[in-house]
Amino acid sequence: MDLSHLRPATGAVKKRKRLGRGIGSGHGKTSGKGHKGRGSRSGGNTPPGYEGGQMPLARRLPKRGFHNPSREEFRIVNLGSLERFTAGSVIDLAILREAGLVRGKNKKVKILAQGELTKALTVKAHAFSQHAREKIVAAGGSVEVG
Repeated sequence: MDLSHLRPATGAVKKRKRLGRGIGSGHGKTSGKGHKGRGSRSGGNTPPGYEGGQMPLARRLPKRGFHNPSREEFRIVNLGSLERFTAGSVIDLAILREAGLVRGKNKKVKILAQGELTKALTVKAHAFSQHAREKIVAAGGSVEVG
């Protein structure tokens, strides 16, 4: 046996379907597209959601809800996760990103009061919950909005 006798495993190679090559091929005449209609014609493909002319489901169902274009989305950081920083340090957006507490650029950050804070920190963020402000000030720290 040498390299000239090598063959692929049985069933590993499939013959190409040659469309429109005569009646004997089994794919002659209409080339497997059937008779007439959108699917048989050139460029005839159905878009997603097309239901054969029946009113599509997406159009049969009523619209619901409201999308507020002026809604502000905040990234949330809890007070308990600020405990890892050293006392007296200034916590801003860059430091929160480095620590992995905030992901994504140009995102606003809001500090919430979940967890305890025992160190005096200066925290800079776009927004604070009222309870979070009170806890930061009570721990001897300060709050800066901006």
